[in-house]
Amino acid sequence: MAKSNRQGTPNTKTSTTAKVSKAADAVKPAAAVNDDAKKPKIIPARSKKAKKLAEPEKDIPVPQAAGATNPIPENEMEVHYHPEINHKHKPWKEYLLEGLMIFIAVMMGFVAENVREAITNSQHVQELTSQLVQDLKVDTSQLNDFYQEDTKILRANDSLITLLQQPLKKENTGQMLKLAVASHSIWLFHPSAGAIAAIKSELHLKQFSSSRIISYIADYEKHIELLHTVQDITAQYQRSYIDPFLLNHFTAASLNAGFNRLPVTNPETRNLSQEDIIQLGADMVLVKINTNELLLDNRRVKNDAVKLLEYVKKQYNPADDASEK
Repeated sequence: MAKSNRQGTPNTKTSTTAKVSKAADAVKPAAAVNDDAKKPKIIPARSKKAKKLAEPEKDIPVPQAAGATNPIPENEMEVHYHPEINHKHKPWKEYLLEGLMIFIAVMMGFVAENVREAITNSQHVQELTSQLVQDLKVDTSQLNDFYQEDTKILRANDSLITLLQQPLKKENTGQMLKLAVASHSIWLFHPSAGAIAAIKSELHLKQFSSSRIISYIADYEKHIELLHTVQDITAQYQRSYIDPFLLNHFTAASLNAGFNRLPVTNPETRNLSQEDIIQLGADMVLVKINTNELLLDNRRVKNDAVKLLEYVKKQYNPADDASEK
């Protein structure tokens, strides 16, 4: 019986010791727990590749939907601070000086622009008047040539009228054909109007607007228009009077020889009577009057051209005239 008690005693002691240790752990002070928390944790080492994969990627743009705006992070917003500027008031004399300098600069620019424009206009006027002088010289030369030719036509009209007043004779038909062909001629005058048209479009220029050039041009163009009217009448008289007479009473061979200035002694005629001769004589009187009017208008136009030419040379002294002097 005593033996069994000795064996049971160690078991009881062990049990009691375990209970005491558990109680001691329960009443362990908080400081000891905190010390355990402060101890560094041991983290197992990772490979460089795993560390790189663990790091977040930087500066990779994130795709956004259309129309969306990129929000600016708060830590990247710029803040502008307006510096405080203290404006000092200038004396009134400095303001006056600045205003005066601005006024002088504007006035100098205005004057320079006017001078440049005046020089440009002057050069343009010189070019136009020089061209006008050349055109007028061509016109006067052409008018002089036409006056000589129209004078020959007038003499042919007179001679034909005189011949048609005589009795019809076979030996006179050759001369009659020659004079009728000479009376059939016409010289049409076409002026060189390029410079005049350009000047009329530039009449706003001071050099033209303050001169009498437009009145001279008006007279010149008026008589040219009258001359063209008389030329039209001349052509109409030829179609109405001379052409029918030649076509009705002369053969093709005779007309071909006459208009090619070939000698024709006794040309063949057909259905030519004294009455036809008398009628052509009366018609030629009208043709002669119109030819004489052509000569008069030619001289009027020529005089206007000379007056205009002299005025341009005197008023503008164009380059062509200066070179001649």
